[in-house]
Amino acid sequence: MKLEGLSIIGSSRAKAAGKPTPAINPATGAALGPDYFWATAADVEAAAHLAAKAFSEIKQWPGKRRAGLLRRIAELIEANAPVIQERANLETALPLARLQGETARTCGQLRLFATLIEEGWWLDARIDHADPNRKPLPKPDVRSMLAPLGPVVVFSSSNFPLAFSVAGGDTASALAAGCPVIVKPHQGHPGTSELVGLCVQQAVRDCGAPEGAFSLLYGAGREVGVALVKHPLVKAVGFTGSRAGGRALMDAAAARPEPIPVYAEMGSINPVFLLPGALQQNAEALATGLHGSVTLGVGQFCTNPGLVFVEKSEAATRFLTRLEALMAATPPGTMLTADLCASYRAGVEEFAAASGVRRAAGAGADPGAGNAQADAALFVTDAETFLGNHQLMDEVFGPSTLVVECSSRDQMLAAAARLEGQLTATIHATPGELTANRDLVALLEGKVGRLLCNGFPTGVEVCHAMNHGGPYPATSDGRSTSVGTRAITRFTRAVCFQNFPDAALPDELKEANPLSLWRLVDGKLGRH
Repeated sequence: MKLEGLSIIGSSRAKAAGKPTPAINPATGAALGPDYFWATAADVEAAAHLAAKAFSEIKQWPGKRRAGLLRRIAELIEANAPVIQERANLETALPLARLQGETARTCGQLRLFATLIEEGWWLDARIDHADPNRKPLPKPDVRSMLAPLGPVVVFSSSNFPLAFSVAGGDTASALAAGCPVIVKPHQGHPGTSELVGLCVQQAVRDCGAPEGAFSLLYGAGREVGVALVKHPLVKAVGFTGSRAGGRALMDAAAARPEPIPVYAEMGSINPVFLLPGALQQNAEALATGLHGSVTLGVGQFCTNPGLVFVEKSEAATRFLTRLEALMAATPPGTMLTADLCASYRAGVEEFAAASGVRRAAGAGADPGAGNAQADAALFVTDAETFLGNHQLMDEVFGPSTLVVECSSRDQMLAAAARLEGQLTATIHATPGELTANRDLVALLEGKVGRLLCNGFPTGVEVCHAMNHGGPYPATSDGRSTSVGTRAITRFTRAVCFQNFPDAALPDELKEANPLSLWRLVDGKLGRH
């Protein structure tokens, strides 16, 4: 595969236009060829029209055919994995072992969605038979199922150049639903995006899909991204990134003559609650586990635990002493981009300047040749200060966390009640403490998308039951998930057929159930 630095529009390449932008190696600051040219307004228009044309065909494909497309994408990514991973390593400074794992996750979730749509139960097919003898009015025959929305724009994330990017979860779930995809790649890894994009383009060709099933347009979010969101042929958006970026897309989508849904994951501080019994039993081990979670991948995970609550005690002091030593000894790491590193450093300095907050470790490392080196930072404050300073709930994206010392259980509950919506919350507790703290569990259940017990939030299992979402501002819509098979429902809507003759119904709703799907028929679930 040859890197050309040009957008992919269906089966073609865009023409070079405007000032080129190079990819940058964050470890060295060196430019990586080739230069990349941003898409034009004409490119946006062409990709949107191709996607709309493709939708009229691909939405009618049976699940098995769409599954074949997803599996072919996975095969081509695996076949080209060494080249993709080498480029991703240069563009992101992520180690090859991490990128190999991410490749496996990317291909695994593509195949998971393929199996899902082959089985068909996700369609939520429902049939209520007619009853002409019902009084006082006859009951009609009513049947419904989920149907795809239309072309979807996917914004790649910075921190997962494969699993949350060009062929990541948003793309997999949208294609599985029957929606063409236009990807706006992240500017931090354009070469990786092009290589994966070429795999998707080839898979579309190999599977006989209409060319508009996939396009990839380079450009800035404020220009190309917003133009895509505003285009009248686009019907939904998937986004992973900052709150500012997500809000801009939400506002643009809401201001359209026809508003569309934006499923934006916008960050989280993922609070951890260490209850006294757990601390008494495992203070040093909890410090070690938390340190590993905070610094994993230079802290560049949306599930990074950026906030920790403890009740003051001798065990809490032992925990904090051990955590301070571990954080101070953590060697600097290279962040994904110089801009991200600059934002991290600015966030650290804001926390350090806050009244009542003590910087216990870090964030004084030299930024290095690529201006992307960062070291771990630890802050400590008391609950009164935390409750009085909303800034301390801001996300500092990187290897940083804030420990809040509470004087009582009631004070910890008060702090939990002040939290904004989060992706996760974690409770470390003995079995007896979990029972005694049901009020804390219930409170957090209303604040987060995933509750963890005696673990750490980094690491998101891709499975049917996973929920990777949460109330605003963690995501734009807390009813959805961006990980796991339930993600497919973001890009669908229910369609109902009333009193249709059997021959005119979709196969999924025909009386004989030719696809042998699980369906809800007259209130009973089965393959009937």
